[in-house]
Amino acid sequence: MDSSFVVVANRLPVDAVEGPDGRTWRRSPGGLVTALHPVLVEQHGTWVGWSGAVKSKDPDAVPDDLEVEVDGIEIVGVELTEKEIDQYYEGFSNASLWPLYHDAVETPVHKRKWWDAYLRVNQRFADATARVAAPGATVWVQDYQLQLVPQMLRSQRPDLTIGFFLHIPFPPVELFMQLPRRTEILRGLLGADLVGFQRPLGAQNFLRLTRHLLGLRPRGNVVEIDGREVRADAFPISIDVAEIEELAASPLVRERASKIRAELGEPKTVILGVDRLDYTKGIEGRIKAFRELLAEGQLSVPETVMVQVATPSRERVEQYQALRVDVEREVGRINGDFGRVGVPAVHYLHQSYSRSELVALFIAADVMMVTPLRDGMNLVAKEYVAARVDLGGALVLSEFAGAAGDLRQAFLVNPYDLDGMKQTLLRAINVDPHDATRRMRAMRRHLRAHDVSHWASSFLEALNAAGTHNVGRGVSQQ
Repeated sequence: MDSSFVVVANRLPVDAVEGPDGRTWRRSPGGLVTALHPVLVEQHGTWVGWSGAVKSKDPDAVPDDLEVEVDGIEIVGVELTEKEIDQYYEGFSNASLWPLYHDAVETPVHKRKWWDAYLRVNQRFADATARVAAPGATVWVQDYQLQLVPQMLRSQRPDLTIGFFLHIPFPPVELFMQLPRRTEILRGLLGADLVGFQRPLGAQNFLRLTRHLLGLRPRGNVVEIDGREVRADAFPISIDVAEIEELAASPLVRERASKIRAELGEPKTVILGVDRLDYTKGIEGRIKAFRELLAEGQLSVPETVMVQVATPSRERVEQYQALRVDVEREVGRINGDFGRVGVPAVHYLHQSYSRSELVALFIAADVMMVTPLRDGMNLVAKEYVAARVDLGGALVLSEFAGAAGDLRQAFLVNPYDLDGMKQTLLRAINVDPHDATRRMRAMRRHLRAHDVSHWASSFLEALNAAGTHNVGRGVSQQ
């Protein structure tokens, strides 16, 4: 299998389907695969990733690779053992890196055995990629779970053009320096020709670290290492705007939006939150702000109701279990104080929803609250704007979400400032309709010009330029 374009991500872009003839695979509807599918098909590309299945109950077993073709894409599965899922994924990736990269909202946990698993799994991804990539191929590595892959791959295949994109924030020097394996992570990323971030500050933090930790001398957005140039830049990710707009225009979805409002008792104002149940998302602060406005009499039930969708996430991790208890306690308190029989103040939904149901919720909501304490981008904010083909609704958006740099006409808020959040929520609820329409139109115009296809093409163009510049330069690091 010699592919001229290879995508490497923690998860595969396919879902397993069990049928009478055994297991088959179908392409999942995620934004990343939607954007890259045409490129993968055109270049007979390959996607390397984990299938999501546990290969063996034996913690020391070495998994076998899966190879299938789905919708014109070659799929190479790097399957993991239960022990590796626990240590590489839930351990180092999500208990060490995730909290640290999100400004240490929760205290990161560091265990040496987690690093060993992270190193081993990253090497397996790099080996699988080196095996399937054609001479001179372009490889695009995705996200924080695979930060060692670029350098591991370059040491085996210096002929490749390698890009890396980080979907979450990249922390400032002071926080990154806490990582016990900080040098290895930084050198891993520097194996790429192009390192992409959601916001310019992430690229700046990365370049500062190369000076601070390795003594390199970045010039503008370029740093030289081992005779090669590594470029760092911002490429704000986006969504499939056309897909969301098509759903929002569907009579069935619009009818469902009307039914949602009816089921809520036809309130004057519906406030909506849609998040993974994660401590970075600011769900607790949002609910507290709503409770205080009710207690002060500035809002009342049933004229105003809140719907909070909290999609289950990492339920085996202790911090996430504690968060669920805290959120559900706060919801119970509000409903006990301000709800009535059959009329809760907060409709709390700890479950996953289909794309069409979420779009119906977006259309039904008068105010969307996206108030993370820290977020690389937050695509829910963009999906809400894309769904408002009617130019209705108002978006309350955290300053610390990457999306705030793109959706500048939203009602921006500091989620750490509870009084400020209350005031901003009231402004959004009581906004003049003409001002609300103007804001939504401007945000929608930006989104249409900067959808997920624009994001992918802009990154790949920059990667091609960086790779071309580095051809013949540098030596492999053994």
